[in-house]
Amino acid sequence: MDIRYANHPADSKKYDTKELREHYLKEEIFLKDEISLTYSHVDRIIFGGAMPIDEELTLTAGKEMGVEFFLQRREMGVINVGEAGVIVLDGVEHEMKKHDGMYIGMGVKEVTFKSIDGDKPAKFYINSVPAHKEYKTVKINIEDARPVKLGEQENLNKRTIYQYVHPNVCESCQLLMGMTMLEPNNVWNTMPCHTHERRMEVYFYFDMNEDTRVIHLMGEPQETRHLVVSNEQALISPSWSIHSGVGTSNYTFIWGMCGENQTFDDMDHIKMSDLR
Repeated sequence: MDIRYANHPADSKKYDTKELREHYLKEEIFLKDEISLTYSHVDRIIFGGAMPIDEELTLTAGKEMGVEFFLQRREMGVINVGEAGVIVLDGVEHEMKKHDGMYIGMGVKEVTFKSIDGDKPAKFYINSVPAHKEYKTVKINIEDARPVKLGEQENLNKRTIYQYVHPNVCESCQLLMGMTMLEPNNVWNTMPCHTHERRMEVYFYFDMNEDTRVIHLMGEPQETRHLVVSNEQALISPSWSIHSGVGTSNYTFIWGMCGENQTFDDMDHIKMSDLR
């Protein structure tokens, strides 16, 4: 498990590009026949991917977690961004097509991932956060996710937000998780930008062409920085940081949040005139 430590926002002012990427960006999410996870000390979120090709992959708890099984004191959200696959929870199989999601409650002991066809593997993107109560495990097909349409063509930001793990869809302790899809010829997400001091976030960009890039803006509003992000890469966005992006083409991303509340629109908006 890759470990990423939290840092003070003032430190980021001194980071060069290499240091920014080392602290905030995870370049490889999906590895063949592996569950690849990153443990961030920012609100102790774990994120990563499982890509079963020739083998079934079983989720285990390592020394970093200090528990008997992964979800002993955690909850988890999963969205399949690959081809058809199966999640097995304590022996019960759940088929997952592309863009299907699942909330898995605390207490589930055995979690296994497998692909229907190894030549067309499933890619299970994972967010997991600490939990204090067991909530019902729920499969959330994309048809069951709550769609919210935002943006205007003149601002190049027409997009649909699909809420998966959200109070409008299912119960969870603190995890919020969903997917935002930008329409063709739209490239901006969340500008004017915002912070939410009460929650951190992890962004995972995908469904991008090989030569497509997203310029992800981060940092304090008066000390902005940027990261150049490729397909199927993820980054940590601390609560003090803006999180906005513009692509060389339209793109899709999964957002996962945890922290003090689950109020999706609890944001501290930043005026355009205040950005630096």
